[in-house]
Amino acid sequence: MENKIRIGALISGGGTNLQAIIDACENGRIDGRMVFVGSDVAGARGLERAATHGIPSFVVDYKEIIHQYRETPGQLAPPEDFDLDGLLTKQALFSHGTNPDKVRAFFTTRAVAESRLLSQIESYQVDLLVLAGFMRNLTPYFIDRFNIDPQHPRIMNIHPALLPSFPGVDGYGDTYRYGCKVGGCTVHFIDYGEDSGPIIGQKAFSIQEGDDLDAVKKKGLELEWQLYPECIQLFAQRRLHVVTMTHTLDNGEIVQRKVVRIARR
Repeated sequence: MENKIRIGALISGGGTNLQAIIDACENGRIDGRMVFVGSDVAGARGLERAATHGIPSFVVDYKEIIHQYRETPGQLAPPEDFDLDGLLTKQALFSHGTNPDKVRAFFTTRAVAESRLLSQIESYQVDLLVLAGFMRNLTPYFIDRFNIDPQHPRIMNIHPALLPSFPGVDGYGDTYRYGCKVGGCTVHFIDYGEDSGPIIGQKAFSIQEGDDLDAVKKKGLELEWQLYPECIQLFAQRRLHVVTMTHTLDNGEIVQRKVVRIARR
């Protein structure tokens, strides 16, 4: 009887974190196996890595979907269960006053792409989905259909900064330009926000006076390749538990936050 978890990955680029995860599965540091690799970019280098290891792969071309919507918006129908108002109550990716047509175009095209992702993923029966350099925001349309039990999230992401500092696409660059003396990386479960989900693990490194941005990125990547497999193994061991913490501030305000507790073995 196989005790290994089934892992799927979504990528957009070179897939160095994907490679670290595959290697960790193959050498026993993760009690799991990679069962598919999906991408939004047809020529992503990470797809070649998957092929080298005999891992099935697929592509959902976001750019083509967005282009089709712009050229013939009436011909690209969203999924039947698409609910724009419901999505907007959960996820705010645009500032107040953004053109409603732009908001609708974004969520419509994402729902079309995500429904295709879900269709591709369904047959693999994965336990955990890892985002390994997937450069697309997942919307509640996808998250709610994949995270069947909200108390047990199973979409994991790695971010190139010590969250909650420097969310977004350029964590190492933001860290470097801010003049930080310490940088790092974070693995977290995703939620509806931008890099705001419950933190699973972090690793930090010192930024020396002579370090340039390339040096910062190099230090960070080396830690990412260690941290991501470690956090996935904790998931495989069923040691990750999301709980809600309640804090009362000095002014009486009550703040709640979901955090990850790591159980002892």
